[in-house]
Amino acid sequence: MDEEARRRVLRKLPYGMFVMTAVGADGKPAGSTLTWISQCSFQPPLVMVAIQRRSAMHDAVEATGALAVNVLGEDQAEIARAFFRPPPEGDGRLGEFAYEPGPATGAPLLKDLPAWLEARVTDRVYRGDHTVFVGEVVGAGVRDAQARPLLLGATRWNYGG
Repeated sequence: MDEEARRRVLRKLPYGMFVMTAVGADGKPAGSTLTWISQCSFQPPLVMVAIQRRSAMHDAVEATGALAVNVLGEDQAEIARAFFRPPPEGDGRLGEFAYEPGPATGAPLLKDLPAWLEARVTDRVYRGDHTVFVGEVVGAGVRDAQARPLLLGATRWNYGG
């Protein structure tokens, strides 16, 4: 296989950008930028999320079986950047960003982002350097119905290939 062609083709797959959050086994909230997510069932409503195995986010989701996905607006790339590395937690904040606990899972819901969902893990697939977690959507909310989502292709970043 032509490795450069493979990388280029895989980088052409469209992705949104999100902030995934969870509460770890230690009770502390965690957050990370997320691109690899997709809805995978209508009934029950399921999403699949791929999380890098050696990350704190993976450890939190693995331990608690719950997560939230916070949708970034198209003008919120700097928030995505802030979650490339785990931000410090304290006083209802992850880094500079205020959150409230999700009603279904307790996972942090970032107050400045336009929409969110909560999910409970139903299945796991361990392959390669990521784990695919399948989660049933158990909660959702919209703060700004007019917001357009941030797409990875609209930034200079890539995660894939």
